[in-house]
Amino acid sequence: MQGAIEAGLARIMRTPAHLTAAGRTDAGVHATGQVAHVDVPIPAWVGIGESLPRRLAGVLDADIRVAAARPAPAGFDARFSARWRRYSYRVVDSPASANPLRRRDTLCWPRRLHLDAMNTAGAALLGEHDFVAFCRRRVGASTRRELQDLHWSRDDDGVAVATVTANAFCHQMVRSLVGALLCVGDGRRPADWPASMLSATRRADSIAVAAAHGLTLVAVGYPDRFAF
Repeated sequence: MQGAIEAGLARIMRTPAHLTAAGRTDAGVHATGQVAHVDVPIPAWVGIGESLPRRLAGVLDADIRVAAARPAPAGFDARFSARWRRYSYRVVDSPASANPLRRRDTLCWPRRLHLDAMNTAGAALLGEHDFVAFCRRRVGASTRRELQDLHWSRDDDGVAVATVTANAFCHQMVRSLVGALLCVGDGRRPADWPASMLSATRRADSIAVAAAHGLTLVAVGYPDRFAF
């Protein structure tokens, strides 16, 4: 996605464009609330301005859209100014009633999920911890994060939806958290098992990584001084 948008910006603004996003997502993960910034000369913006989303829609693939574009406040950085990121993960646990139109953003699970057990397990993971057991470690990168919210609910169609918020996420962390809680929800693991993994010193092979397509970045939070 980043490369496609950068190419579109360069084509429209006739200047090189490097995009800085609030968060990087794995291949196959969706984003409805991604935030990014790009530094371009003022003349490149003048004359295009807030018509940029419409112009980008004419050069981007149909599955990529930019919802809005505007000048950023002084000092704003899409990545480093962010206070939190929020993801949702959708799971349908009644395969016969799965909506075919949502198959690209909803995981189909073969066993019924008990959300009370999943919420008990999720609550025990909240706070600042080393989530190395749930992360695919990158060389030199910390795996310590503050998990601010992790809860499950059902939407009007009965789909189980996880809401996951943290100051930041390491590689595959959300999908690993979801994978661990799915094992709790269908009864294969006890509710205290995910939290027991916080004592690990390396990636836990016993934690499955949930499929990418069920995950969506839905929001990024910034300090009030950067309100758009």
